[in-house]
Amino acid sequence: MGAQIFKTPTSNSHHALTFLLPAVLLLITITNMQTTVATSSSSQTYKTYVKTACNSTTYPLICYKSLSSYASKIKSNPRKLCIYALSVTLTASKNASSVVSKQSKKAGLTPTEKGVINDCLENIKESIDELKDSLTSMKNLGVTGGDVQDDIKTWVSAVLTDDATCTDEFDDMKVSTAIKTAIKNSIVTAARLASNALSLIDKLS
Repeated sequence: MGAQIFKTPTSNSHHALTFLLPAVLLLITITNMQTTVATSSSSQTYKTYVKTACNSTTYPLICYKSLSSYASKIKSNPRKLCIYALSVTLTASKNASSVVSKQSKKAGLTPTEKGVINDCLENIKESIDELKDSLTSMKNLGVTGGDVQDDIKTWVSAVLTDDATCTDEFDDMKVSTAIKTAIKNSIVTAARLASNALSLIDKLS
């Protein structure tokens, strides 16, 4: 009689694993694909929310461009939308302050130019403080109670006033075109973002 060959349990397990492995990998792949599709769908939904909200602002294109990258954090939350709108405005105002400060240190400035630039710098610093107060209050909205939302609107409105005061003074005084252009461009950017933030805050119930 020839020698009989018996399959051991180990070899059976090996064949079972060989059969199951492709199936498991396929299941993982399908699950990952479903997760990716779901994430992509949610991301688009959040961006659509931001775009729709921005359509009601003074500068919708600027609004969407400044906030779309935060859509996944904003989701569909109106308060978070306002928080990020104030945050990007604060960043733009700090940038404007940096630009104005840099111009104030240029050599060869006339007394008039020095005076206008320094006045503008003070206005921008005030607007930064107002935006910081607004942002802090918006984050605490619904926690502190009272007329906090009205305070926020007042502060953001004051930011617009400060920005306008700065740019108006440059129009009224004799200032170098290069200095005027650099400063006004940075302030106009911050002012438009502030205007958009105020529009979004106005619609916050």
